[in-house]
Amino acid sequence: MTSKKQLKARIRARMAKTGESYTTARDHVLGRAETHSDAGWRFAGGRDPSSAAITVVLVNQGASVSEPLVFLAGGGIGAGYILWEFKHDQSRHVTLGFRNQWQYHDRWMAKTLGRLGVPYEEHRTAGARAASDRLAAELEAGRPCVILPDRYHLGYWQLPAALNGHGGGPVVAYRRDESGVYLDDRGQAPIRIPKERLDAARARVPSYKNVLHVLGEAKLDEATLADAAREGLRDCAAHLSAASDSFSLPAWRKWARLLTDTRNAKGWPTVFADGRGLADALLSVWEGAEPVGMDGGNLRELFADALDEAALLLAEPELAGLADRYREISALWHGLAEAALPAEVPEFARVRELTAAIKESVMADGSAGGEEAAESGRLLWQARAAANDSLAATDKAALFADLSTRLGAIYEAETAAIAHLGALTR
Repeated sequence: MTSKKQLKARIRARMAKTGESYTTARDHVLGRAETHSDAGWRFAGGRDPSSAAITVVLVNQGASVSEPLVFLAGGGIGAGYILWEFKHDQSRHVTLGFRNQWQYHDRWMAKTLGRLGVPYEEHRTAGARAASDRLAAELEAGRPCVILPDRYHLGYWQLPAALNGHGGGPVVAYRRDESGVYLDDRGQAPIRIPKERLDAARARVPSYKNVLHVLGEAKLDEATLADAAREGLRDCAAHLSAASDSFSLPAWRKWARLLTDTRNAKGWPTVFADGRGLADALLSVWEGAEPVGMDGGNLRELFADALDEAALLLAEPELAGLADRYREISALWHGLAEAALPAEVPEFARVRELTAAIKESVMADGSAGGEEAAESGRLLWQARAAANDSLAATDKAALFADLSTRLGAIYEAETAAIAHLGALTR
């Protein structure tokens, strides 16, 4: 009989090799889906932190709705690229935005819940004590809350102090005890956070300090879901047809050019001339594009699933054909991620293994896997430092040229797909 430890090892190995999410890797290994609960709360998993948070609250209300449809109601996919350079530790990090309005949590929540017809309350409390009391009162009343804490302060992602204040994705607070709050972060086990630590995490990022959303009872009939899907499709087509090279598809073209631009101060040949932080940047590309990362990956597969559901809801079979195209585009993103952080490089293989170990521990064990995850986190940041040192003197021109070519192909494919979607929604 296969032990739990052996199963975990097989799941982690698959995640590290393929970049798959915990749920997908687990289902491949076990051959079946599993559901878990805690004190009456049903875990539903999920891929995108934002759409998963809304979905799990609605599912626990008894609503029949899938994450792909919630994701589509919010406008589906997005695009965005930012290269951060941090002087305090000489690190470089790539942020990739793959969800519609990925940079605006409150706006995305408002339009998604509005299209689904879900009543809600949004609270922003300046003081940590008042914010903590508000959350406690909602949980005591049996109302789970979507909150947006800083991941470093939460602790379970095992991030270093250098990432203090870098933010994070939404999670659901669903119950509390005398000294802690229980969170659902797309996993299958409870994550208990001491109250003081959660208060600090919620108050850390000024732009969404102490934000809290309480969802009311939803009435999600077929007509409501169809209207939400239709509006989401139109939103997606309009948003990604825009000319912005920061928050629409031209962001991919801009990034492709910067990868080989030797004159631009933000060009990769200039930024990484000294080699410092290159492994961190390549890892953040892999983590951002692949579901094994903290944010759900490129989300094109999730969008494809949404298009399949919308094709049935709206009696529009061409959407199913477009879904197949987005699965091909998802594969293009996978190819880019593999090129950025190839497993054939021993230093990268070790980083991938440890990243997958932390994700698997959080998803499968929650708080119970804290010690194991902490050890993986300690080893991960040692491995990342070693990878940065080993790559500092490598020839980067061929790598950057390859990534640029791949991004150009992605840009062309996504531009054509959005044009097709725009024609279908007009």
